Amino acid sequence: MRNFQKMGGIAALYEAVAYVLGMLFFIFIVDYSGVVDPVQKVALLVDNLAGMYIITLIIYVIFGVFLVVLTLALHERLQANAPVVMQTATAFGLIWAGVVIAGGMIFNIGTGVVVDLYSTDPTQAATVWLAIDAVFNGLGGGVEILGGLWVLLVSWAALQTGGLPRTLNYLGLVVGGAGILTIVPALGEPGGIMFGLGQIVWFIWLGMVMLRRTPGVV
Repeated sequence: MRNFQKMGGIAALYEAVAYVLGMLFFIFIVDYSGVVDPVQKVALLVDNLAGMYIITLIIYVIFGVFLVVLTLALHERLQANAPVVMQTATAFGLIWAGVVIAGGMIFNIGTGVVVDLYSTDPTQAATVWLAIDAVFNGLGGGVEILGGLWVLLVSWAALQTGGLPRTLNYLGLVVGGAGILTIVPALGEPGGIMFGLGQIVWFIWLGMVMLRRTPGVV
């Protein structure tokens, strides 16, 4: 069990690193969200194909793989004294992981398609990308309800069991609540920002706890 908890801790730290790398990439290297025109957006993908492919692997596909490890490690840690809550939380965590991986794969495969099409018909490439981007946003983080429910339920279970520090659990409740709020269109942007930034802190803290402490020690 101890070795699996360490694996979960490493996974949690990776999730935080992936968030930070993604933010840095899209702030300082490729301003993807700042481009509105579909043709210009596809041109941006053409000019930054390798970088976009790699960052998508890091923050979606590999993120989702590590999320499976973390979800199962937390299930192992907390399920004994909160079985119903943790069964529900684990289900949402695994679904979230699958959705994130699928979103990343759709983005990368779709990027390859539109980049090839762009050389012969930029307008058609932009039309195709609009459809791909809509699916990607639906899967890959336009709404953070799956991640929000997972964080909230894990934090609730940990409060019941004492398996994680109480202050960390309160932070998790706030972060999870922010993720759930993204389902409301008017609250989507502020909720998403709070969820993303809050998860960086939550993942780092959680990873350190799982690497250093045995279950039940708070």
